[in-house]
Amino acid sequence: MTTKKTIPILMISIFLLLILTNCKEKVQVTVVNKSEIIDDLDSAFHFNAVPQRVITLAPNLTEMIYELGVDSFLIGNTTYCNYPEEAKGITKIGDLLTVDYEKIISLKPDLIFITVEGNSKSTYDKLKEYGFRVFVSNPRNYKGIKKTFTDFGRIFDKTELAMNKIAQWDSIVDSIKTQSTTSDSASAMFLISIKPIMLAGGKTFVNEFLKFCGLKNIAASSQVNYPLFSREEILSKNPAYIIHPFIQKATAVNIKKAYTEWKNLTAIKNGNIIAVDPDLFFRPGPRFVIALKYLYKKLH
Repeated sequence: MTTKKTIPILMISIFLLLILTNCKEKVQVTVVNKSEIIDDLDSAFHFNAVPQRVITLAPNLTEMIYELGVDSFLIGNTTYCNYPEEAKGITKIGDLLTVDYEKIISLKPDLIFITVEGNSKSTYDKLKEYGFRVFVSNPRNYKGIKKTFTDFGRIFDKTELAMNKIAQWDSIVDSIKTQSTTSDSASAMFLISIKPIMLAGGKTFVNEFLKFCGLKNIAASSQVNYPLFSREEILSKNPAYIIHPFIQKATAVNIKKAYTEWKNLTAIKNGNIIAVDPDLFFRPGPRFVIALKYLYKKLH
């Protein structure tokens, strides 16, 4: 995995997250018969055989392919698909926002996986126009991750493996939630950007990391997924923890120096500023549990 972080990569992650959490949540998997799978646009797919040539247009979907051990079928992905290391060597068909259709045509895929969060409707329409089978995913929370992973398991005839892995995830999530249960939850804010001050609201994907670790999100009641806060509002709510995606190791210093009055925040006075990897925390995929364990460990 690439360790060097750049501002463009972080902003792409934030952009995807903003779109992702504004999408309608898929609540339940609908199965009509054994071979039919309903994607997150309610389109029905029938798989009588495992797809042999697939393309993924988002990092989280690429990670699911590798988690299931079916990467031998992966013939194309994006320039942002950097995990696991082997994913970097797959033919690149563009980034998350710009797709090379000619290259896709030359690869002759029999199935293309795209997401709601990063791949535009125009991309979807164009791929359909070329006659490709396009499976759409929208995992906007932990439940959605499990839904998508289950779909992948069925598509690649790896249902038992998918269910076993999900059971392992659930065990870890439940354990952390149980250990984090307290009547007096500490307050926290997930700081998306410092200037302007943008936080993750209560209906966002990353809010689940706070919730599962027993933290009370100071922006939980906001009607906006990623609300802007004033310096005074942050001072008034006085979070005990600040979680922030890092670009460089100086993140904590930057936060401390961002606003003079913030030196009075409990989080800053107690040194409770937790930097997290945006690639890990902003991708709704199989590494959700790894991210959750990381935050829990930092808190305890």
